Amino acid sequence: MSETLQNTFATSFEIAWDYLEATGKLGNPDTAARHLLDSIETMLRRGERRHLALSNKAIAAYLRFREEQSLSLAS
Repeated sequence: MSETLQNTFATSFEIAWDYLEATGKLGNPDTAARHLLDSIETMLRRGERRHLALSNKAIAAYLRFREEQSLSLAS
């Protein structure tokens, strides 16, 4: 059975969001949502369709973004 892109997008976002929320690493919800959505969309456009790959890469990108933000604020 083939899954729709919309469903793949939603499932991947939900996995990433739930992980970040459960670990206390979500931060600002609007910023997190925007960053996760953008990351997942970019990867979908490049052909990635695996939920866990999409969510894990989006999480990693968001955590790098947050780390860079904290480093720039500390300077």
